[in-house]
Amino acid sequence: MLRRSLLTTTVVLIAGVLAPMIPATAGSDPATFINNLGNQFQIVARSPAAEQRLAGFRQLFRDDFDVPSLGRFVLGRFAQILNPSEQQEFLGLFETYVVYTYSDRLAEFAADGGVTRVIGSRLDSGGTIVSSVIIRGQTGRPIKVDWRLTERDSVYKISDVIIDGLSMAVTGRSELEGVAERNGGRPQAILAVMRQECANAAPP
Repeated sequence: MLRRSLLTTTVVLIAGVLAPMIPATAGSDPATFINNLGNQFQIVARSPAAEQRLAGFRQLFRDDFDVPSLGRFVLGRFAQILNPSEQQEFLGLFETYVVYTYSDRLAEFAADGGVTRVIGSRLDSGGTIVSSVIIRGQTGRPIKVDWRLTERDSVYKISDVIIDGLSMAVTGRSELEGVAERNGGRPQAILAVMRQECANAAPP
């Protein structure tokens, strides 16, 4: 089975902020970009119907995360073994698993008054790092989150999130390598496990 820790950090990374309906251009201030994400996420998370939250969350994830690059990194060496059709299937399963697993939890986070505060930004070899602190409600422990932004098609895209020093991308790669190793080194086992996880997480 694919352990829940593969995307556990995604709960926090998306719960704090998500993408605007109109993407911020790469020429705008990165800190402003991240701040604006939170406002748009609150709108989606408070949609009264579960179907609306699922659709809104899926659109935000597609629009504002660099899913293709993130998926290729997470697959690592297996991206060279899977054929293009299998790679595309993985990206779809990855997206669906995130959407199914966390849309309702994120709505609960928004209702709890969770907020994100940007505390700085800096240039990085891979783009721009925006540092923030996520506060979960009145009694939650502040969580330090660094957002790696890269330019894609003249807009910012989120390519990785580092939560209390733990990279989402690196953690995901480690988990998928473990899945393949436990199944005779076959990368196709990753797809089989992801299909099952998506079926288990699908809303009734």
